[in-house]
Amino acid sequence: MPVLEKIAVADFRNIVFQEIDFSPEVNCICGNNGEGKTNLLDAIYYLSMTKSAFSASDRFNFRHGTSTFSLCGSYRLENGLSTKVSIGVGQEGKKLRRDDKAYGKLGEHIGQFPVVVVSPADTALVSESGEERRRFVNSVLSQMDQSYLAYMQQYNRLLLQRNKMLKDMQFPEDFLQVTDCKLASYAAPVHEARREFIERLEPLVGKYYALLSGGNEEVGIRYESDLSCGPLEKLLASRLEKDRIFRYTTAGIQRDDFIFLMDGHPIRRCGSQGQQKSFLVALKFAQYDLMRTLGGCAPMLLLDDVFDKLDSSRVKNLLSLVSGSDFGQIFITDCDRERLRNAVDGISASGAFFETVDGCFNRL
Repeated sequence: MPVLEKIAVADFRNIVFQEIDFSPEVNCICGNNGEGKTNLLDAIYYLSMTKSAFSASDRFNFRHGTSTFSLCGSYRLENGLSTKVSIGVGQEGKKLRRDDKAYGKLGEHIGQFPVVVVSPADTALVSESGEERRRFVNSVLSQMDQSYLAYMQQYNRLLLQRNKMLKDMQFPEDFLQVTDCKLASYAAPVHEARREFIERLEPLVGKYYALLSGGNEEVGIRYESDLSCGPLEKLLASRLEKDRIFRYTTAGIQRDDFIFLMDGHPIRRCGSQGQQKSFLVALKFAQYDLMRTLGGCAPMLLLDDVFDKLDSSRVKNLLSLVSGSDFGQIFITDCDRERLRNAVDGISASGAFFETVDGCFNRL
C-alpha cells in the first residue's frame, strides 16, 4: 500500500511553506481551530484526488494575496520503491507530474493513491441535495475503477452539449438521436457500477453502525435512478417534448440519488443528530473497508475532528478496527492533545505527533 513519507506545501490556504515527514502508521495533528489542521489533511487529499475535499473551486485554496499554490508528495510503494507526485495550480490551470513526467490526463492519476476522508463536512451528505451523495459515490468508484471515471467524464461532456442544444432550441433530430445513443452507452455501465457498489456497501454500513451506536436501529441505503425504469435511450425519447419545454435533459444518471435510511425511513427526517453522525462515520468506514477489500490495499485514512462526532472510546474502537498488519496510513486531527494521545495509545508504537500554529507544523 502506498505510504506518504513527506509532503511539501506552498501557499495552500494558510500554509506559507512547510515540509513535513510523516510516520507510515498514525499521524496526529493537534492545535486550536483555524490554525491549519484541516488544511494539511486537504493538501494530502488533493495530492491523491487532484482537487480539494472541501472547496469546489481552487480560488478558495490560494493563500490570501497569492494566485498559485503547489503541493509535492513523496510516497513509498508496496514494492519498496519511491515515487514523487507534484501539483502546481495557477491562472493557467493545473500541472500534475509524477517523477517529473506529466500525466496525459488528470484522471489517469485518480486511484493511484487511494484516500478516505472523514470530516464534519460529511453532514452535507445527509442535509444537502442528491448532488452531494452522487459526488461521494463518484469519488469512491473513480478511485477503484478507471473505466468508471472515463464513462462519467464522457457522459458529462455529452450532457452539456445536449443541454446547450435544448437551451438554444437548436436540436437537429439526427444529431440528437446520435447523442442520446452515446449517452445511453455511457450511462448503462455507470448505473450498473453504482447498483453493485450500494449492494456491497449497505451491509458494511450496517455492521459499522451497530459497532458505533450499540442501538437496535436498522440502517440502509436505497439507490434511486431513472434507469431502473429502462434504458436511457428510451427514456430520453419518451421525454423529448418535456425536455424541449424545460430546455434541459430531465432523465439520466445525473438525477440519481442515494437515500440513507433508518428503520426504513429517510434518516434525514427521522434520525437524531447523534444517529446521523454515527451513520456518516459508519458510511466512511464502510467505504474504507470496501476500498481495501476490492482495491487490494488499504487507502490512507484522514480523520478530521472525528471527536466532534464520537466520544474518545468509540474513536479508539474504530481505530483498532483499521489497525493491524494490513492497515493503511492514518492522519487524525483534534484540538485536544491529550485526548488524541489517549485515543491513539496502544494502536501504534511509532506514531507521530504534530502541533499546528498559524499554518506551521512542529513535531512533538
